[in-house]
Formats: sequence, structure tokens, C-alpha cells
Amino acid sequence: MNIFDYMALYSLIVIWIIIFINIILVIFGYIYYSKVHNKKMNEELQHYPFVSVMVPAHNEAVVITKTVKSLLELDYPKDKYEIIIINDNSSDNSCKILQEIKDGVPDRNLIIINTDNITGGRGKSNALNIGLGKSKGEVLAVYDADNTPDSKALKYLVQTLVEDKSLGAVIGKFRCRNKDKNLLTNFINVETITYQWMAQAGRWELFKLCTIPGTNFVVRRSIIEKMNGWDTKAITEDTEVSFRIYRMGYKIKFMPLAVTWEQEPQTLKVWIRQRTRWAKGNTYVVIKNFKYLFKRSAGVTRFDILYYTMIYLFFLSASVLSDILFILGFGDIIHIHISGYGILLWVMAFLVFDLSIMVAISTEKGELNLKNIFVILIMYFTYCKLWAVVAVIGFYNYVKDVLFKREAKWYKTERF
Repeated sequence: MNIFDYMALYSLIVIWIIIFINIILVIFGYIYYSKVHNKKMNEELQHYPFVSVMVPAHNEAVVITKTVKSLLELDYPKDKYEIIIINDNSSDNSCKILQEIKDGVPDRNLIIINTDNITGGRGKSNALNIGLGKSKGEVLAVYDADNTPDSKALKYLVQTLVEDKSLGAVIGKFRCRNKDKNLLTNFINVETITYQWMAQAGRWELFKLCTIPGTNFVVRRSIIEKMNGWDTKAITEDTEVSFRIYRMGYKIKFMPLAVTWEQEPQTLKVWIRQRTRWAKGNTYVVIKNFKYLFKRSAGVTRFDILYYTMIYLFFLSASVLSDILFILGFGDIIHIHISGYGILLWVMAFLVFDLSIMVAISTEKGELNLKNIFVILIMYFTYCKLWAVVAVIGFYNYVKDVLFKREAKWYKTERF
């Protein structure tokens, strides 16, 4: 065996370890789905805690009206929740739109906070901390500015939280409302369904672990105050705060009956910009928490640290390396002596990848159809390869931020 054989072997081993882990997560995710699919939630709570619903917004004029109206129509006692919109250093007409909405509902607890480039403009975490300072709820809820939650979403989240004191936060499910726009949004739709029933439901069923997705979740105010708010250096504040909640001894539960609909990127340029930010932010979280992988006191959260480390270090390197070796081998520049076994394992990986995703999307009514089967079949060769590209770019940008000591800024996802 030569050096290229060892590289190919490394890639195959790492890729198959990740595939095996994801298969297990999909299986247990489906088990959890079976438990909650027909779950009946109580229509009324014995006690309704006061909830502060916070929405960080930066240049969201295109979507903010629909979001605020959906929040005003939540099936939750009107005197038991407030809506706080943090219009953070926007340069569009968001301020005017929000004021018009507020003037139209003078009897509602709708708070508009407008910041400038001095008080705000330093990312979502900073905006949430500003909202926290103005809020009064014992429970905090967070929605992105492009979200339209189902009317009962907040009630389901809060009910799940108050029923179990071991829970620090509860997350709901998010769905793609523009999934049929083009092939890219079809990819994203399949990805989000699979992620939630694999990485969220599967991890909850196995380890009682979940990761806050950034929207459609509730968290106890006391926890956020104890940790002195959100980390302003984290541009994926959702993942970062999840790790800290677990280290404090609390759990985060997935409640898929609480649904919100959100708009996903419709162009490749916007998608790359968004996912590069996610990759950079998760790299920061992995490095920040890596030391806890070797501490027994971290408990089951070590699985998450290990999982993220494998995804953003080993799996990424294996994916990039395998693609390079394939190109060089196809061009007859190098020769790999285990290629026969490699092809067999690659075909098996492709089939297992497709089947696991099909199982995951079967949890959503009407999603396991011929169109999505076609989408899944080509994802492996297209969308998944693009993920490797943005992950590399994200890591590179993270290194630059560290070297040049750059602050976190708003990375605006363009709305349509």
C-alpha cells in the first residue's frame, strides 16, 4: 500500500463511522416519532407563565409584517405574553413598518426596540441580550424574523417546559415554507426534515440531548441570566448556548408538535453565505467546548462535542480528501490499489445514505414522494459536495477572525 491507499482508507473509515452513527440516530428518531405522532396535548394549562417572545431583526422589511401578525395570533393568553422586536441597526424601512403595526394594535403588549450602529449591529447574540434587558417573562421564546409559527406552537413549547423541571429549554420543529420554489429549496426541505428527525429526535431518544436551532424555542429566563446572556462572540449562538445549558445540568427537549414555517435561501449565493456563517460559528463552538470532551462531569454532552468534532474535523477532511483522490485517480495521476473495495463501499454508502433520508422524510405527511426521491438521489453528488465547500470556507473565515480579532457582525440572510 502506498500513501494514497492509506488516505483512501482513512476517508472510507471516517465516512462509514459517520454513516453508522446517523443510521442509529435515524432509527431512534423514528422511534421517537412513533411516540409523539399521536400524542395528545392538553388544550389548557393549569398555569400560564408569562412569556417574552423575542425576535431579532436586521433589515427584515420584506418579511417582518407576516411574522409579527402570526405572533399576535398565537393561541396563548394575550395578557401572558409580550412580543419584543429588536430592530437592530436596520437601514431599510423596518422601523416605519413596525411602528405602523404597533399603532394598529395599541392594546397589545408589543415592544419595538430600534438600535443603531453604536447600541446594536453586532450580531444576533447582542440583539438578544438587548431584548433580554427589556423583557419581563419568566420564560423566553425566540423566533427568527422570517418565521410564521402555528397558532399552538408557543403553548406546546411552554407546556412541555413546565411539565418537567429538568428541562432548561424546549425546541420545536421548523419547516420550509418555500420548498417548491426551485431545486435548492427542495434540497433544503429534505435536509431540514432529515436533520430534525435524525440529529434532534434521535439524540433525544438515545441520550436526552438536543441542540437549539435558533428559532421556535423556549428557555427558562433564570438560566439565561445565570450565564449572563448570550455569547456575543458566537455567530451560531443557538449551538453555543445549548452546550452551556447542558453543562449547567439541564436538558433540552424536542417537541415536534410545535411547528414554525420559515423562508429558506432561494439562490446559491445566499445559501453559501448563510451556511458559511453556520460552519464558521460551529467551528468556534467546537473549539470552545473541545476541552469538555475529556471531562466526565460533562456527562452525555460529550457525545455532542464528539459528534460536532467528527463532522467539522474528521468527516470534513475525509470528504474533501476522498473527492481529491477520486479526481486524481480518474485522471490517472495517482493509483489506488484498494479501489475495488472502495467502489463497493462507496456504492453501499450511497444506498444507505438514500435509504436513511427516505426513512426520515417519511415522518412528514406527503414528503415521501417521487419528486423527493429524485431529489435525494442527486443530493449525494451535488448538495452534499457543496456542504464540504462551505465548511472549508467557514473554517478558513474562522481562522481569519481569530488572527485579526474581528468581532461578530450581522450576516444578513437575504429574504425574498
